[in-house]
Amino acid sequence: MMIMSLGIVLMIEANLGVAPWDVLHIGLTKQLGLTVGTWSILVGFCIISLTRLLTKEWPQIGAFLNMILVGIFIDIFRLFINTPTTMIGQYVMLLVGVIVIGYGIGLYIAPKCGAGPRDSLMIAITEKSGWKVQYVRGAMEIVVLAIGWSLGGPVFVGTIIFSLTIGNVVGFTLPQCQRIVDRMIERGDQIENINKRTVRVNHHDGVSKEVR
Repeated sequence: MMIMSLGIVLMIEANLGVAPWDVLHIGLTKQLGLTVGTWSILVGFCIISLTRLLTKEWPQIGAFLNMILVGIFIDIFRLFINTPTTMIGQYVMLLVGVIVIGYGIGLYIAPKCGAGPRDSLMIAITEKSGWKVQYVRGAMEIVVLAIGWSLGGPVFVGTIIFSLTIGNVVGFTLPQCQRIVDRMIERGDQIENINKRTVRVNHHDGVSKEVR
């Protein structure tokens, strides 16, 4: 969540346009106040509630963690990251932001703890409507982008770059992230198994000793 939030802030501070959902969050901030991170949390809560109505089930824990932590980390990172003074610096920050978001998405999907609020809604609509995922996702992005733009959110070249490249970026980063997470889980299982095999035996002098 932290890595993904860093990528989002890099895109925001590049000042060249942001992802559709962030267009909405920034537009709401301009019109109603509060921080971008706060609006990310509030919008996420509304989406989770809508998903709950559609599916009659609560999303997995990953959706709630995504809703809360991404908003918090966005506001924290914005305290330390500023817009570059040169156009080249802005474009570099934008492209780095897209790549970092890709790795963030890969790392939060790989543990299989549940999709984020927006992806959960996409899955719910897909299951209810029978439409293809890409059509549902595309329609959601267009609606959100239009609302955010009408509220004054920043739509520019970065928005186009993100929309056209994020699918390929995640396609590249997800397998890498999956391998990393699988190794971490495998290592954790090995440590757990070692701990389970550890037993305590009492010596005749009353001093306990660990034996593996």
